Amino acid sequence: MDELIEQMKVALASTFAFYLKAHNFHWNVEGSNFPQYHEFFEGIYTDAFKAVDGIAEHIRTLGSYAPGSFARYTDLSIVKDEVNIPPAISMVTKLLADNDSIIEQLTKTQALAEKNNKMGLANYLQDRIDIHEKNGWMLRSTSKV
Repeated sequence: MDELIEQMKVALASTFAFYLKAHNFHWNVEGSNFPQYHEFFEGIYTDAFKAVDGIAEHIRTLGSYAPGSFARYTDLSIVKDEVNIPPAISMVTKLLADNDSIIEQLTKTQALAEKNNKMGLANYLQDRIDIHEKNGWMLRSTSKV
C-alpha cells in the first residue's frame, strides 16, 4: 500500500505541474494560430486542474496526507518546470512529452491500485488515462506541421 500512496503523490504533483505548464502556455502563446492554441491549452489546463482535487482526495482515502507545496511538487513531479516561453509548436511538443510520461505513470499506479484491491481507485485512474490518451491524440495531431 505504501508504494501505491507514493505513486499517487507523484500523480498529484505531476498533474499539478502539467496544469501549471499548460496554463503558462495558454497565457503566453503567440503566433498566427494564437486563438486556436490559446483555446486548446485552456481545455488541457482546465481538465488537469479539476483532476488535482480528485487525486488528492484519493490519497486521503488511502490514509495519507496529500502534498500541497511547490517544494514537494518539485521533488515528486515527473513533469519538469518550464521557465522559458517557447514557440507555440514547441509548447505543443513539450505538453505531448509530458502527457505521455503521465500516461506511463498513471498506468503504473493503476496496476498498483489493482494489486492492492482498490478497484474504485483503479477505475478512477483508468478514466484519467483515457483523458490523457485523448489529449495525446490531440497534441500529436496538432504537432504535425
